[in-house]
Formats: sequence, structure tokens, C-alpha cells
Amino acid sequence: WFEFIKGDRPKTKDPFEGINTTWTRVEGGAPIGKILARVEQDFRPDNPGASVPGLLQAMQLIKALPDGHWKRVKLDEIKEVIRGCLGLYLEATAEGTTATPGDPVNLRLECIYRAPLPGGKPVVLSSLSVMPGIFDTITGFTLGLNQDWELNKTVRLPENIRFTAPYWLLRPSTDGMYTVDDQLLRGLPESPRDFRVQWSILVDGTPIEFESVVANKEREPDVGEVWRPFDILPPVFVELTESFYLATGEHVPVTVRVKANRDNVKGEVRLLSPPGWPNTFSSDSSPFLELKKKGDVAEFTFDLQPYSGPDLIDLGAGFQIDKTMYISQLQTITYDHIPRQYVLQPAHARAARVDLKTNAKNVGYYMGAGDEVPEALHQMGCQVTLLKDADITPENLKQYDAIVTGIRAYNTKENLKFQQAKLLEYVKNGGTLVTQYNTGHELVLGDFAPYPLKISRNRVTDEQAEIRFLLPEHTVLNTPNKLSPADFDGWVQERGLYFPNQWDAAYEAPLSSNDPGESASDGSLLVAKYGKGYYVYTGLSFFRELPAGVPGAFRLFANLISLGKQQP
Repeated sequence: WFEFIKGDRPKTKDPFEGINTTWTRVEGGAPIGKILARVEQDFRPDNPGASVPGLLQAMQLIKALPDGHWKRVKLDEIKEVIRGCLGLYLEATAEGTTATPGDPVNLRLECIYRAPLPGGKPVVLSSLSVMPGIFDTITGFTLGLNQDWELNKTVRLPENIRFTAPYWLLRPSTDGMYTVDDQLLRGLPESPRDFRVQWSILVDGTPIEFESVVANKEREPDVGEVWRPFDILPPVFVELTESFYLATGEHVPVTVRVKANRDNVKGEVRLLSPPGWPNTFSSDSSPFLELKKKGDVAEFTFDLQPYSGPDLIDLGAGFQIDKTMYISQLQTITYDHIPRQYVLQPAHARAARVDLKTNAKNVGYYMGAGDEVPEALHQMGCQVTLLKDADITPENLKQYDAIVTGIRAYNTKENLKFQQAKLLEYVKNGGTLVTQYNTGHELVLGDFAPYPLKISRNRVTDEQAEIRFLLPEHTVLNTPNKLSPADFDGWVQERGLYFPNQWDAAYEAPLSSNDPGESASDGSLLVAKYGKGYYVYTGLSFFRELPAGVPGAFRLFANLISLGKQQP
């Protein structure tokens, strides 16, 4: 239903009353509208070809209109209507689903029409072109009704054909903003595909151009005929094996993985780093290699040296073949309800030079809903064990300097209700337990902390919001890393979420923050002494900040897991 808000109220119940949606709104369009109205009135589903002469007449009048939006739109639309009324089937399929520039591709072209024109007038396949500039032929073949025309041909893709990739991902992006240089691409749902066939058809002597995108068609026993896109991809893919590298010393090992996408790939692998962060090849073999088979994978390690320049940098990787540098990694998205998608993006990782000390060396991690914090702990130099329920025994927990529970663990891991007493006993005996954020809804047990606290929906969404030190001398702000407000610069997306708004006096709250115009929220980090150990509850978004390489987040998290190890 529609609710009238503003403007002239229509005199009838038609909300579009007074809005001209007919052909008369276009200069010179009135005759076109009359022809199409007659075609619509006379249309016969059992003889759609009888409508084609009127549609051809309307198409010629549309072509004569001044250039403009509606001319372009309606020409494309009326050609599709003519195609449908002719029962004209144009198919261009290829063997396989991918190729690289310069590859040969086996094509099968098929053309048939199934609805006769009045008086048996001819439909002629006059010519076809395989684009872009691959193959042209003049056929002059008069199509017989319901008689299939086929052509099987091997063509070679141009070396300069564009890769199939979402156009908005080809350039680096910023928060909520993509860079698209080609104005004509903006707003399109996907990138236009270059590998296509242009058919020139004469319909009763009137030339019409149609296009078919080359695709792959296979028959699978369980689902029948399956169509898949045919994609043009680079001959080689590169990726960095980690998304983030923490530089706490003079040397950082960085591994580049190379995967061949065709046979006999030869070239040189490179780590791309900015000035001040030079790198040298540190593997035993040469950076020059040959991958003989499609799908072959090789890894190469470089020694990254953070001598000078900015503390936080972007890294890339490349593989040079002759004069061309290939820098893309491949992500495949496959679901039954959408076409398969290949996403090409530059191989990327971040590296940070961080003055970091970590007294906790052996850390147990109990995963919750899923995050990348264990990888960050490994970058910090910790030995990390992903704990299973069977690992949570009093004797086994003694080996860990700290135990961390992943985000929403107490919302998603039902068995924690049986393990919590053992975790708190570990704290009482001198351990450190760091609990990352949970929501207050559907906790697997109500009293998961050693002292009462109540989780709220309080959060700080402004990642640049001021962080105030309420207890500047507190251990978590000073040992082993002395923190300052600068450690909260460069945070991403948010400060944190689901902060407690009520807690027992046993907890200390060293930090405070708030979004602009809101009251202070002091529950982002709570620390309590419990027995001989320490219990920490934090809603700070370490699960976002650590994978993003925020130096201050590493320093603060190192202080948290080091609470029970004041001396290395």
C-alpha cells in the first residue's frame, strides 16, 4: 500500500495518475506507441512470428529518434522482443570454465529459430564475430525453420584480453568507498565480459545485431544441464601466507605462495615492500622458477627488514613473467543458488613495527564464534594451543601462562557451562583468564565470571573516540608495555561493544570512552584479582584490531595476557 506524504493528491486511486509513461513523452514517439499497441493487441501466443513485421517497423522508427537514454534502452529491449517472437536461439559455449590470455579455446556456436515469419520470409545468419577481435566470418546462411546451424572452432584468446573480475575491486578501496575510473562501469551489477559472440541476423532483410556471452554448459547426472560463466584469469596467482606481520626485531620472515593457472609458467617471484622496509630472498632456492603443471604450488620466503619509514605498511607480492607483473590472489565463491564467482584482488598484507614485550609465552585459546586472534598471538611470539573440551583439566591448564576465550564463546559453546569451574580454579591457582566480548542474550550460563557483572548493549562505535585512562598507574597500562593515548590511534571500525554496565567492586576499570554526545562508558575493560591469578573481561574489539595490525592493540593485549607473569 501507499501512504500519501506530500505533493498533489491524485484524483483517483492510481498513484501514477498524471504521470505520462507512454511513448508520447518522447519526441517523435507517438507513432511508435501506436504500432506497439497494435502489436500487443494482435499478439497470438500460437504464432508469435506474426508480430515481427510490426516490431521491425517500430525498431526502425526508434533508430530514427534523436540520441538519448530512451533510444538506447528501447532499442535493446525491442531487439530482445523480436528475438523472443522469432524463437531465435543463439548459443556460444566453450570447453572448460576458465582460460588465460593467449590460450586456445574450443568454441561451439549454435543458431536456430522456431517461429516462422508471415509468408515464409527469410531469416539469414549473415555474419558473426568472436570478440574481442578474435574471429570473423561471413556465412550468408539462410536458416531453415527448426533446423540447427552449428560451428565448432578453436580460437586463441588475445594476450591483452581483460581478466574477469568485479570492476569495483580492481583498485584499493577505503572504508565504504570504491575507486572506479571508468565512469561507464559505475552502477553496473557486474563487469562486462569481453569474450562474446556478435551475431548479425537479417530478418526479412532488416539487419539486427545480437550478442551472446561465451559460457560453459555441461550435463550433470544429479542436476541436469548446468551453465557456468567462462572466466579469463591470470596465468599465475600469488598470495601472502599471513594477513599481518608483526615486526618486533630486525628481521621478519614473509612467505609468498605462487600457484600456476596454466602449464609451463616461468618467472620470478617478488615481495613488494615500501622504501625503508627492504627485503631479500632468504630461501635456499632461486626466486626464479618454473611451474610445469596447472595447479602446481610453490612457496618462497623473504627476509623483511624494518629499518626505517612508517611503522605500519602495506605489503604486496608479484610474479613477473617477461615484462608483466602479476599481483593478484584468487578467491572463489561457490554456492548452488548463484553463479560461481572469481574475485581477483592484489595480494596484500600489513606489517607493523611495534615496540612489544610479551611475558606470556604459552597461551591456550578456546575458540568461540570464530576469530583470528590466535594468529595474532602467534605473531606476538606466543606458543598458541587451540583448546578442546578434553584439554580443560586442572593438570593440563597448569602449563599455560594465560587462557583466552574467543568472541561470544559463552553464547555459542554449550559445553562451557561444564568447563567454567575448572577455568576459574585455574585462575585461583595463579593463572590469567582473558574473556573477550559476549552478548547478554542467551548466555550458556549466567555466572561465568568470578564476581558479578552484567553485560549491556553499551558500545563505542567511533573508532576515533577518545580513550581516557581512569587508572593511569594500573598494571595493564604499564607492564610490560607502557601505554599512552597514542596506542589507541589507528583503530578500525569501532572501539568495542557489549560493555558491562554493572560490576562488582572487585573489578577495576582502567579505561573510559564514549561516542560523541553520549555519556561515558567505563566497562570496556574490567580486571579483577581472583585467588592467586587474574580475571579479565573486555569488550574492546581485539578481534578486529589485531588482524588489522593496530600496534597499540597488540601492546595492550600483551599486557593482558602477561598479568600473571610480571617478570619474563
